[in-house]
Amino acid sequence: MLLRALIFCLFAFPLSAQAQREVGLELVLLADASGSIDAEELAFQRQGYATAITDPQVISAIETSIYGSVAVIYVEWASNTAVVVDWTIITGEQTAQGFARALTGPPRQAYGSNAIGAALLDAKRLIEQNDIFAPRAVIDFSGDSIRNSSGPTIAGARAEVLAAGITINALPILRPEDGRRAGANLEEEYANRIIGGPGAFMVTAEGRASFAETVRRKLVLEISGLTPDGYETANCCD
Repeated sequence: MLLRALIFCLFAFPLSAQAQREVGLELVLLADASGSIDAEELAFQRQGYATAITDPQVISAIETSIYGSVAVIYVEWASNTAVVVDWTIITGEQTAQGFARALTGPPRQAYGSNAIGAALLDAKRLIEQNDIFAPRAVIDFSGDSIRNSSGPTIAGARAEVLAAGITINALPILRPEDGRRAGANLEEEYANRIIGGPGAFMVTAEGRASFAETVRRKLVLEISGLTPDGYETANCCD
């Protein structure tokens, strides 16, 4: 009888559900690695995220959140997508430092032109197929272009992501230091065609000098569940 009861439990409660980890937020950092991003810029982006994720304000936002933890994955996109650092549960400074160290070492694995629609759908899959449960899921999309050279359309992929209850935020990278190669309308395009879902927002990276600071501010907003307007209002009198 005991054996039958155990077998019943295994079927009634699959191992994946039993082993599921619970956090306050699932966050996909979806970073541009397309042809416009050379090796130096790729390393610069990774270092910017590594610096931001270990910033005291980001650590404080994690530690003071309802669950006291977030799950983060870093993915680079081009014609294909590549996981640079797999799902990591960050609860404080030590786990954030571990994520940052893992981020700066792996070789480049994403190449080619832009496939934004495919990248968004891959991010959705990574959220849906992990062993983590969270009340919120966010794709943090960054890039310096809106072109979609292959794969699913941006509109179709975005609609699928939003229908799954996942929010898409955006970080347009303007790059004025090399002649504003990103294009003058990138912010408008990202606002109209990329972001969406509950509390969606966009924060612009104006250039290299402020990149890590922009990422830090965006992470604090996402972890805290705030928008830029809400953040400014909450901190107006500090």
